[in-house]
Amino acid sequence: MAKLQQLSPAQIPQTLIGPIKIITDDFSEDIMIPLATFETPLWPSTNRGARVTCLAGGISATVISDKMTRSILLEAPDSRCAKIVIDEISRDRESLENIVMSSSRFAKLLNLHFEIVANLIYLRLEFSTGDASGHNMATLAAEKVMNFILEKNDSLNYLSLSANICTDKKVSAINGILGRGKHVIAEVVIPAKLCSRHLKTTPEKVVDLNIKKNLLGSNLAGSIRTGNAHFANILLAFYLATGQDAANIVEGSQGIVHTEIRNNDLYFSVTLPNIIVGSVGNGKELDFVKKNLDQLDCNNPQNIGKNAQRLAIIAACSVLCGELSLLASLTNPGDLMRAHTKLER
Repeated sequence: MAKLQQLSPAQIPQTLIGPIKIITDDFSEDIMIPLATFETPLWPSTNRGARVTCLAGGISATVISDKMTRSILLEAPDSRCAKIVIDEISRDRESLENIVMSSSRFAKLLNLHFEIVANLIYLRLEFSTGDASGHNMATLAAEKVMNFILEKNDSLNYLSLSANICTDKKVSAINGILGRGKHVIAEVVIPAKLCSRHLKTTPEKVVDLNIKKNLLGSNLAGSIRTGNAHFANILLAFYLATGQDAANIVEGSQGIVHTEIRNNDLYFSVTLPNIIVGSVGNGKELDFVKKNLDQLDCNNPQNIGKNAQRLAIIAACSVLCGELSLLASLTNPGDLMRAHTKLER
């Protein structure tokens, strides 16, 4: 086999957009956001969303849960034996927690979920992983748990360290239901006059389009637990700028836009149950990534354990700005194509 040849770093254009005003229980700040993308219209579009949400008073964001998952696959002689093993595992939670903590200073077992299919045991483990996105940390912890179970049960056979119900970088329902990564909701109320002046639309048009395009259209397409216009665009640009595993936009982009009319104004929200980001780990040693994380204040030694959550919040608020701007543009015939023609042709 030929030796792998390392090439010079790939160059992806990036720019700062914003500021985005973000309000949480822990901080309220105006933040400039780095986005790296070849789709150049994404910058002015997301920037427009940032501007109008700032004028509206800012975006409120809430972290609902924070976990990383890994699932293991074991084979029992029959379903009865599989059930006995699962019952034993459920009763021995303290031993599993100690095993997980022995694998890392930061890993903790949060929960476990199992499925039995015939004689097969699918065990989905949930971990907290500090400021790391947690892929490797969760895999190492899951391996130690798996070895413990195999040592205690001679009748079991190893099949796989990953059982596909994690679910990593694949579209699934289970991630939306049980969560994987940071589950973040970002929301804003935009006065009707700001919609008219800066988005060239009305709250009613945006609500109507969200129902008929994002929700009904996605339903007709057979989408799984998702209803949005282009979460993946902003997430990818944000992930590349901050040194994340870009393939995680597969589950990350499974999210829902919800809109309402509130006292004639527009309530606009994005729910992203699977934002997978870390402020430490592989990729974070690159100079441009360090600079971007520092600029976002997501590499702060005073906030160990909170840096990755802050990063996920900023990602969700960026998604909201990009989604809002695109939906507003789509309510006006010809507007989207004019912008792409002007900026890319």
